[in-house]
Amino acid sequence: MDFGRLITAMVTPFDANLQIDWDQTAKLIDYLIEEQASDSLVVCGTTGESPTLTEEEKLELFKFAVKHAGGRCKIIAGTGSNDTAHSIHLSREAEKLGVDALLLVVPYYNRPSQEGMYQHYKAIAEAVNIPCILYNVPGRTGVNLNADTTIRLSQIPNIAATKDCADLDQLTRVVRDAAPGFLVYSGEDNMTLPALSVGAHGVISVASHVIGKDMKNMINCYLQGNVREATQIHAKLHPVFKGLFECPHRVPNPAPVKFALNGRGVEVGGVRLPLINVTEEEGRFITSLFE
Repeated sequence: MDFGRLITAMVTPFDANLQIDWDQTAKLIDYLIEEQASDSLVVCGTTGESPTLTEEEKLELFKFAVKHAGGRCKIIAGTGSNDTAHSIHLSREAEKLGVDALLLVVPYYNRPSQEGMYQHYKAIAEAVNIPCILYNVPGRTGVNLNADTTIRLSQIPNIAATKDCADLDQLTRVVRDAAPGFLVYSGEDNMTLPALSVGAHGVISVASHVIGKDMKNMINCYLQGNVREATQIHAKLHPVFKGLFECPHRVPNPAPVKFALNGRGVEVGGVRLPLINVTEEEGRFITSLFE
């Protein structure tokens, strides 16, 4: 299955009481598809504040997103955790609700071995019949799903892709040696163009909430051979790529992008503790990125 070139890891809109705002969730899905050119949406990923969502909330979000998207884009459910049994349970429930694929983060905190990660992913993949996407984000999980293990996992029929935040050396090895048809997505917005240059398929993005149409244009320019124009777009977007994650004191995602969305009239509310909203200084910095 091809999930497209530009996938947005969608924020979860909250109301003033930090409960899911369903009206705004519908508007956000429409906005990301129609105005920001998203090919697929990840629901309940890290950007969706999955650590603070209950299982009931996650299942409601999966069901709602599938129904509201109505086939206009693919819905990818974030069902990974550091508990293999629970990941299997949630993945099976998500599959019943009609999601198109699963995003499965590397088990965090317990820091499994490479063989432990292989067995974790193998068990989940064998428990469902829909495509699984690996998610390697060492900065958050404390362990790297290395190239050898990713390549080995790519041989499992329904492990279809990876979202990888590792360096270009690792991405290059995976692109070169993974099973035919296995898709590699950059997990870092600022690495979108460099990742494409070594054979990645696209990006699973946060910045695409606010500059998705420009990112899609950059990707298309590169794929059409207009490399100079693609690099010019990359240079223009680079301050936003970096700024949303480094503003100016490395504010944890998704507080900065939620602020940016609210500032554009796309009301997504604040963040749940232990995350906190951006400060006035941080807000001014984010606003300046778009001036």
